[in-house]
Amino acid sequence: MTPGLFFVDQLPAGDVILLDGAEGRHAALVRRIGTGETVLVGDGRGALAECVVDAAGPDSLTLRVTGRRTVPHPDPRIVVAQALPKGERAELAVELLTEVGVDEIVPWAAARAIVQWTGERGVKARAKWQRAAAEAAKQSRRAWVPRVAELARTADLTARAATLLVLHETATEPLSAVRLPSTGEIVLVVGPEGGVSDDELAALTAAGGRAVRLGDPVLRTSTAGAAAVAALSVRLGRW
Repeated sequence: MTPGLFFVDQLPAGDVILLDGAEGRHAALVRRIGTGETVLVGDGRGALAECVVDAAGPDSLTLRVTGRRTVPHPDPRIVVAQALPKGERAELAVELLTEVGVDEIVPWAAARAIVQWTGERGVKARAKWQRAAAEAAKQSRRAWVPRVAELARTADLTARAATLLVLHETATEPLSAVRLPSTGEIVLVVGPEGGVSDDELAALTAAGGRAVRLGDPVLRTSTAGAAAVAALSVRLGRW
């Protein structure tokens, strides 16, 4: 079985790591990891340390580093501009996107989105998305935790220097056939349950974006992005 992964703010130098705090408590109390077991410790930015547990306390682990490596960031990057889903589907979207390999998640204030991020509510919601991404990265053993960007408007998406692909059920060009760049970033735009508005689609395509479709089934906003990232991952050789 693949060793469990735990994140720290800064991966320390040296041959010994004390895993304490929330991650140490989770490892010792919840996961019940004991002496002699192997774990991974990462900083969420590509650096990983392979470790063996030398001692297990009630809420911490003393780890002996047996190896270090750095996982390069994928290129091109896959970015998903995710229209704000409602309720638990927001966290589901973030979790699925992270597990299938997204590199950045951009919360998008789409015109037809029911949920709105304003003031303190938006700050808390973004932090919740970032926590969900970190937990999903640990579960899927990802060395890179996807960044959750600040809330974006449609104009922010059109200003990005990227290959812009808009998932749209009326599009005729399949995602499987669109030409992909060899470097830079690919931005997938995922609309809300009510769909991407005509004005939004016009603005995105005027900026060089292309409307693409996944297939005949119309997916929910919380799953469409993950399906698209999975399809791109095969084409980009990640899978």
